[in-house]
Amino acid sequence: NTQKVEHADLVDRDIVGIAHEDSIASVIVFMVRSGKIINRQQFEFSNVLHAEDNEILKSFLEDYYLKKEDFPSEIIIPFELSNLQELEQYIKQFKTKVNFVIPRIGEKKKLVAMAKRNARLIVEEMKLDRMKKRKDYIPHNISALQRDLHMEQPPKRMECFDISNIQGTDPVASMVCFENGKPKKSEYRMFKIQVKDTPDDFAMIGEAVFRRYKRLRDEDKPMPDLVIVDGGKGQLNVASRVLHELGLSWIPVISLAKRLEEVFVPGFSDAQNIPKTSSSIKLLQQIRDEAHRFAVTKHRQQRKKRTLTSELDQIAGVGVNRRNDLLKHFGSLKKIKEASRIELEAVAGLPGKTAEAIFKYFHE
Repeated sequence: NTQKVEHADLVDRDIVGIAHEDSIASVIVFMVRSGKIINRQQFEFSNVLHAEDNEILKSFLEDYYLKKEDFPSEIIIPFELSNLQELEQYIKQFKTKVNFVIPRIGEKKKLVAMAKRNARLIVEEMKLDRMKKRKDYIPHNISALQRDLHMEQPPKRMECFDISNIQGTDPVASMVCFENGKPKKSEYRMFKIQVKDTPDDFAMIGEAVFRRYKRLRDEDKPMPDLVIVDGGKGQLNVASRVLHELGLSWIPVISLAKRLEEVFVPGFSDAQNIPKTSSSIKLLQQIRDEAHRFAVTKHRQQRKKRTLTSELDQIAGVGVNRRNDLLKHFGSLKKIKEASRIELEAVAGLPGKTAEAIFKYFHE
């Protein structure tokens, strides 16, 4: 912890460190006052490809100290700099004497080395940020997944399917999309399951996968690098068969079983031997959990909408238009239930006998 570093002589001093690689550089300034580091300032430079370290540091010192009016007795720098007379003359206007020191040994040398290490860390962070902004950047967990699944290409875009049909009603399939290991919510999709004859997870996964990739194929849109289905070998076989029927058998597909977090791939009866500590498993779990969350959320919305619709549909004289008028007027089914006869009769276009029927339905 740099804040705990102390110096015995209690002289006020600034310690300056620099790190430079290619076109980026960082300068760190530790402010030591009364023997303790009281502040750490960092400065970043991103367009210094052809500059030398001494040029960068000299330019920084001139800019930094020409803006200050509070100066230490010592400014410790990592190496000799020529032509600092102008800066020294400027500082003398405010302080009798300031020494520029280049330490060779001892505590001051250690402090300069610490400042340089801090500057090097900043440069590494800047390099990483630049890499992430490049189109060909591949995060570590994506590379790990490519390795663990023996894929030819890194799965930069992944789509994962999950089913939600709590208590067997209003089944929906969710599909979430991750790009470079991060959710891309604009690409999330929800499918109302249309299978009528005793729908099961296999049929529902098959329907969702078919509808998703038939549409992408017909509209000539980009396909994912990897398809993931929640479940075991059964769900995997269904998804694999559907992709084959669509002429898309080249798209890699896997399944992730919840119970033991096992990964299955087509053509192998046993789960893949992937260490549970691998970042690739953690990424697959994150995607699967997000698909499940999205499916449950959409299922609840679907069930709530169906419940509200079916209750009003039981009442004589209430069709789609009157149901919408009632909801628009009261704002919720709860308020419709609580409404008096007079309040119901105040709904524009609602006949008195229908208002009476609604009141009786909910109150008698």
